[in-house]
Amino acid sequence: MRIVFAGTPDFAATALKALLASGHDVVGVYSQPDRPAGRGRKLAPTPVKQVALDAAIPVFQPLSLKTPEAQQQLRDLKPDVMIVAAYGLILPPSVLEIPSHGCLNIHASLLPRWRGAAPIHRAIAAGDRETGITIMQMDEGLDTGDMLLKMVTAVEDQDTGGSLHDRLADLGGQAIVKALQLLEKGELRGEAQNGEQACYAHKLSKDEGHIDWQQDAIAIERLVRAFNPWPGTYTDVDGQRIRIHQASALAQASGPVPGTVLRRERDGIDVTCGAGVLRITSLQLPGTRAQTPNDLINGGKELLLPGQELS
Repeated sequence: MRIVFAGTPDFAATALKALLASGHDVVGVYSQPDRPAGRGRKLAPTPVKQVALDAAIPVFQPLSLKTPEAQQQLRDLKPDVMIVAAYGLILPPSVLEIPSHGCLNIHASLLPRWRGAAPIHRAIAAGDRETGITIMQMDEGLDTGDMLLKMVTAVEDQDTGGSLHDRLADLGGQAIVKALQLLEKGELRGEAQNGEQACYAHKLSKDEGHIDWQQDAIAIERLVRAFNPWPGTYTDVDGQRIRIHQASALAQASGPVPGTVLRRERDGIDVTCGAGVLRITSLQLPGTRAQTPNDLINGGKELLLPGQELS
């Protein structure tokens, strides 16, 4: 089959590599326009574009797929199927109809749970015990199309947004290769989603990373893991913003006012929560790199001392 691939970030690039490694005929790749990156703010190709360039595949980067010109360009590729993964542009109904087998989406959740932009992070923050990849037949709705194939993975207690992202990216590559094998055999069957079971994975914002110490320690630990490495979690003390990179909930009763430092030792900094205690094991002060409490103590920093209140 003639395949057109549409995607932008690393998650999608992993899937494109899997398609190419399996011998599929990718005749064109769509990706978001290049954007400034790095200290020099020079235009840089997206991860998907770079994979396509390395494989000598034509790359298209329209600002929109709603124009007649962009849609004719896609028709000229004569795609049998279009594979979409974290592309970032809306595909209008007229585009969905161009490939003879329609458009298949690689979605990083077990639909109908976590439709939307940030399913990986929301799964961790909500305490889900499993998640996975759903290959979905795209329609006009937001992640509402028929489910064609699923692959499941456990959400481990130590998973971060970064580690789960990488595992699901690999799983997404495996899933789309398997789905195309079934499609070629005429054995790919769709299953309608139950909309009543759906929940929406809102786009992440930096403001969400501000820790609310009134929450219970388990919820805060999940948020720290979910938002690592981006957008990150943080708290304020004595006018300084402290970024929290790693923390764990302790099975002990909370102490005084939530947000109060109970203990600062080399193995961790314990802070009271609405319920329970959070032990911070990796943090970052303004203008520095991530460090352990042991580093903080060795540096002589009079910060995060017992009795101090975080906000």
